[in-house]
Amino acid sequence: MKTVTLYRPSVLENAFHDFDRYMGSFLGESSLSSGARVFSRLPAVDIRETNCAYLLEAELPGYDETNIQVHVNGGVLTIESKQDEESKEAAEKPEPSTAGGAYVIRERRQASFSRSFKLPENADTEQIAAAFKNGVLSLEIKKRAEAQKRVIHIEKR
Repeated sequence: MKTVTLYRPSVLENAFHDFDRYMGSFLGESSLSSGARVFSRLPAVDIRETNCAYLLEAELPGYDETNIQVHVNGGVLTIESKQDEESKEAAEKPEPSTAGGAYVIRERRQASFSRSFKLPENADTEQIAAAFKNGVLSLEIKKRAEAQKRVIHIEKR
């Protein structure tokens, strides 16, 4: 296996697909959605491969590095943010706005999420560097030295 793949159990994937299909049939196709999942709270992720590493970038607007956890367990890399119980209870109850009154629509809640990716066998799980800037989490996952491409110099005799 040479690529990083999204790790999602098939049961969960089917549930997401069925929910998206149901909501699409109920609300109709939106010009804003352009085929993408409208109701997904998962961050968008780009993954690139270089000769010596895999580079993962996740869009996390509204988060900072204290809200995000990254961990590796058994060859699976997980990026997650967990909302504490006080925030959940406050989000469920209508709050008076600063102008006085309760929210009628509130879409800007901070939600918890978790995304997992199965790492390829040549990924070095001990050599993962993380950086966070302008709402983008960047991870550099080094490849094992033995898995990297080597150029062998041929000597003239």
